[in-house]
Amino acid sequence: MADTVTISVDAMGGDHGPSVTIAGSAAALARIPDLRFHFFGDEAVVAPALAAHADLARVSEVHHCDVAVNMAEKPSQALRRGRWKSGMWRTIEAVKKGDADVAVSAGNTGALMVMSHFCLRTMPGIKRPALAGVWPTLTGECIVLDLGASIGADAKELVDYAILGSAMARALSDKERPKVGLLNIGVEEIKGLEEVREAGRLLREANPPHIDYVGFIEGDDLGKGVVDVAVTEGFAGNIALKTAEGTARQIAEYLRQEMSRTLPARLGYLLAKGAFATLREKLDPNRVNGAIMLGLNGIVIKSHGGAKVDGFCSALLRGHAMVKNGVVAKIRQDHAYMHPEGAAAGNAADAVGAV
Repeated sequence: MADTVTISVDAMGGDHGPSVTIAGSAAALARIPDLRFHFFGDEAVVAPALAAHADLARVSEVHHCDVAVNMAEKPSQALRRGRWKSGMWRTIEAVKKGDADVAVSAGNTGALMVMSHFCLRTMPGIKRPALAGVWPTLTGECIVLDLGASIGADAKELVDYAILGSAMARALSDKERPKVGLLNIGVEEIKGLEEVREAGRLLREANPPHIDYVGFIEGDDLGKGVVDVAVTEGFAGNIALKTAEGTARQIAEYLRQEMSRTLPARLGYLLAKGAFATLREKLDPNRVNGAIMLGLNGIVIKSHGGAKVDGFCSALLRGHAMVKNGVVAKIRQDHAYMHPEGAAAGNAADAVGAV
């Protein structure tokens, strides 16, 4: 049992609720048998959905919650109404209490970020958490952060994001020095906002052992795979994410229209069907579903609200990988190197709390 990973799930979260969260969990269990689950939500709805998956039911517990956070609810309102009693809060709280290793929710993004921050708090020395996602590239995958956990960032926060993203890259791959770049309007050192230029200077001078800082990158570099981690503040990161998702859908629609327009095009589609299937898989957002909130005293995964069963399964598998590869410990190690004063303060606070 020591090798098991326990996941707390906001069962009512997302556009589809238990029909996806339960089925997605069953799919994840079929892939990784050492998973265990805590489901938080309306027991009258969750229990029947769980009963349809006997293997999952044997390794799961259902915890009834009277309050479910609405997808359109304002974060402040959700926090006031759902703190301590909503399924979303209790999903996160299970990680804080040590009952679960990772929390996964497809619910309201803003509410999840606020509740996670209030419940788990940030690690010593880290001011704000970041939302990190995995971006498909021509050479594999790239981690991009922040995707909208907060707007704006000073130089130190951008350096922290580099640390967080590098630790995540190390957790997902065998790269001990992931390539990290700062998203900017040009690659020249004189370009961009002062905060970005200062963050670049700090990373160059520190030369952290687990970060291969390559300098500034531009927006078109994200898909090329020139870096393993792309760092930006939340406003630009969220726009970049939504633009990429929209472009992928646009390309898919162009292809669909052209392949059905004429008889030769339809014949061409049949001949190239395998190639188009591969392209569709690469562009499928479900494959890389599951953004990670980094910098907290625990792991929280945000699944896309509209994710289907395979997409929610991907988010759960992402959480399992984060736990198994010790992403929280890696973040603490890297942050202590860059900010030894913050680590010392955190250790002192822990010592006082233990007295």
